[in-house]
Amino acid sequence: MINKDAKLVKNIFEKDSLEQEPTRDGFGRGLVEAGEKDKKVVALCADLSESTRIEWFQKKFPERYIEIGVAEQNLATVASGLAIYGKIPFIASYATFSPGRNNEQIRTTISLNNAPVKIVGSHAGVSVGPDGATHQALEDIALMRVLPNMTVLAPCDAEEARKATFEAAFTRTPVYIRLARDKSPLFTTADTPFEIGKAEIFWDSEKPQAVIIACGNLVHNALFAAKELSDDGVEVLVLNNHTIKPMDTKTILDAVKRAGAVVTIEEHQIAGGMGSAVAEILAQEHPAPIEFIGVHNQFGQSGKSNELIEHYGMGVNSIKEAVRKVVRRKVI
Repeated sequence: MINKDAKLVKNIFEKDSLEQEPTRDGFGRGLVEAGEKDKKVVALCADLSESTRIEWFQKKFPERYIEIGVAEQNLATVASGLAIYGKIPFIASYATFSPGRNNEQIRTTISLNNAPVKIVGSHAGVSVGPDGATHQALEDIALMRVLPNMTVLAPCDAEEARKATFEAAFTRTPVYIRLARDKSPLFTTADTPFEIGKAEIFWDSEKPQAVIIACGNLVHNALFAAKELSDDGVEVLVLNNHTIKPMDTKTILDAVKRAGAVVTIEEHQIAGGMGSAVAEILAQEHPAPIEFIGVHNQFGQSGKSNELIEHYGMGVNSIKEAVRKVVRRKVI
């Protein structure tokens, strides 16, 4: 059942009445809030201020906004210099461009120097839709989680993106925040717990047969799958694993020890993503059967967001099938 301590919306399974909003909107609001709290917060963009919602900060604090233009490498290096001299810079672009195009500059000028730049990669995953493979970042988590000093966040909805942005502003490390373009269910609330580095149990069961560990927009699909599985007599846990690095090892291990089997869910390549990070923890600490939901060694393509989620096996039915499969493996 839904964990009451998670304080999610009451109509979470009512698709027709559930509010929808892109996670990038939450980023826009959170950035303005951070800017209101601290004058050291500044924002930089590479000619995508409207799409990334960084323009909300630009309009509120024009004197603290820098338009770099279509020059993502400069976006990273200028921000690094600002951070080293005491500012709190946020840089925003599409994730295919940042961290995609400017990965070397992020590595050398931000991560290597532990410069507390906040990197916002919008329009990630196949749910970018009609923009197609060139604009569908499916490798960004892998690129960023391998970098020393880097914190990696993938908020599950717009409200969590607002909280993640605000909290990221006041960390002392570089942070990567992964956002989506399309609208997605808004199912957390202002009272839903959020702490960088702390996974939350959104669906709980007394005798779980598997734990679903999800991040980003697919957390809502995981909850739908959990409800339908419960109706069929299969009990699971669902973890909202919004912090991919540093990962909440304790909560994950506790859940796996209770359930005995794992399904990971992410809108990203299976190789090197959130599921890989979970598998690394299990390999060292508590081996268990595991199934991976995500994109399997393919690029994206043009199409409607929901169609692409289904096509690449990230829909509710695919999650349910993966849970049943991993439970069978556990029994054997």
